[in-house]
Amino acid sequence: MPHLDPEELSLLALYDDWDDAVSRKHLEECPACASEFAALRRTVDAVKTTPDTSRLSVPGPQVWDGIHRELGLSASVREDPLAAAGHQGHLPPSATAPPSNIAPPPNTAPTSNTAPTPDIAPPVDISQARAARKGRAWWQRSGTWLVAAAAAVVVALGGIWALNRPAQPLPLAEAQLTPLASFSATGSARVVEAQDGARTLEVQLSKDEAQGYQEVWLIAPDLSRLVSLGVMNADTGTFQVPAGLELSEYPIVDVSDEPVDGNPAHSSVSIVRGTLTS
Repeated sequence: MPHLDPEELSLLALYDDWDDAVSRKHLEECPACASEFAALRRTVDAVKTTPDTSRLSVPGPQVWDGIHRELGLSASVREDPLAAAGHQGHLPPSATAPPSNIAPPPNTAPTSNTAPTPDIAPPVDISQARAARKGRAWWQRSGTWLVAAAAAVVVALGGIWALNRPAQPLPLAEAQLTPLASFSATGSARVVEAQDGARTLEVQLSKDEAQGYQEVWLIAPDLSRLVSLGVMNADTGTFQVPAGLELSEYPIVDVSDEPVDGNPAHSSVSIVRGTLTS
């Protein structure tokens, strides 16, 4: 069967909701494409995974300076809140606690056991902070970078896979195989050509009904000449087509039921038969 294009595999790996039922059905039936999809999917998952930040060191004061400047904070909060942890290399417990200098909501009186705070930092203008974030270009947003990086990795891997992918055989002819006499098996056959010019007949049957063993033949239209390609011990088989044999002269694919009698001739009992067409 034909394989999926590298671009289609990349899109399926990158987007879980990519609407292509035919391609996803193909992945269930084709081990080669499923393996390539799994490799691409592992790459996407690795890029999208949130990194472990539990062992990150405390950022330097220039980081807070940049945040302070970008958000337009007041001078009262200019001091780096993590400066005290900088010498120890980890975040202090107070770094994750709510700040103590947040102004209370309007018209809210302090409780009787709460002392008023003398130095209240003015509240940050949230609308200005949001406007500053919205004004950033797409390439300044970390989430966009993650998606873009994942897409770039998948596309690159898809290109590498396409370059290293072995050449697919070229279909030359195919036939539908129908049952003869008292048999009920059905099947299909096709001839493919490899890059080196070698031809192969691929046969697939719904079941094995032979009383003895199955043998595959190519037969002339008038049934006067025939060539044996070999024994098929299961319901599928692949057989080399002799070099120089013209398919137009032997277009009939025949699977016979052969007794174990040592006679190499056709038994005259055919299970299925069909004619190759290009």
